[in-house]
Amino acid sequence: MSKRKASKHKLDRRMGENIWGRPNSPVNKRSYGPGQHGQRRKSKVSDFGLQLRAKQKLKGYYGDVTEKQFRSTYKEATRIKGDTSQNLIGLLERRLDMIVYRAKFAPTIFAARQIVSHGHIRVNGVKCNIASRRCDVGDEISLGDKAKEMALVIEAQSLPERDIPDYVAVDGNDKVSFTRVPKLDEVPYPVTMEPNLVVEFYSR
Repeated sequence: MSKRKASKHKLDRRMGENIWGRPNSPVNKRSYGPGQHGQRRKSKVSDFGLQLRAKQKLKGYYGDVTEKQFRSTYKEATRIKGDTSQNLIGLLERRLDMIVYRAKFAPTIFAARQIVSHGHIRVNGVKCNIASRRCDVGDEISLGDKAKEMALVIEAQSLPERDIPDYVAVDGNDKVSFTRVPKLDEVPYPVTMEPNLVVEFYSR
């Protein structure tokens, strides 16, 4: 399992954006970069710099997946017929930990990954502890019996800052269905994502 060891807020400050839309992000108070030179005038960013930033932001949003895993997802997106950037988003949104996060079973993507890895999630009634598992349209994702009473889950379901998207159909408080693969403009990102720049980065 991929685990982010560094502070999650460092990514927010480096990007200068509240990546996950959380109210306790330091960017809400300090929009400039970290370090003693964080407030200095920003220099012009090259095309490569813009592409790298887009990749880091998208990769970080999905729980800071490993570079190997992210590149593998991109390569798979290129093999699917259609727009590669849209395919990339579709594949990332099909990850089990992301659907758990979208369903508001966890307050953050990192908590969603932990809940999955600890065996609290069922896919079509079968326990699954692989966060990167790719779900298919029609799959049912539900909470295990212990998870229904976890304070983390109860907290997540009451969060006001995000809603469940319409491609995740709710069935009670403990079950959802993945109804379709979303397009970029349907995904509720708190900030602007640019998967086209990610495609340019990898296709250099």
